[in-house]
Amino acid sequence: MTGSVGYHAGRVAEDVVADDYARRNHEIAAHRWRGQAGEIDLIARDGDTVVFIEVKKSRSFAQAATRLARRQMDRICAAASEFLMHEPRGQLTDVRFDLALVNGTGAVQVIENAFMEA
Repeated sequence: MTGSVGYHAGRVAEDVVADDYARRNHEIAAHRWRGQAGEIDLIARDGDTVVFIEVKKSRSFAQAATRLARRQMDRICAAASEFLMHEPRGQLTDVRFDLALVNGTGAVQVIENAFMEA
């Protein structure tokens, strides 16, 4: 996917994932939050835990999972650190980094703590 089609498909995938998290009683704190280090697709709250969510869409879950590179994880972590500066507990805030995969039919699969596995 390139250009406008890819952009819109990505936005739709993010909305689908946000709805999935909301159904599971997560509060959506931000969509496409941008700091100096980069952008985070979604930020949610699960009780006292802040969840940073990277959304990847492809025809299959397996293909989508391959689209997250170490360099991108590092950038997301740096942006998350910026976000935490505005949290009451700062860097001591409980956090989780999830990878949300969206396949060609719009189904969602979430890998919690995905960055720990890389």
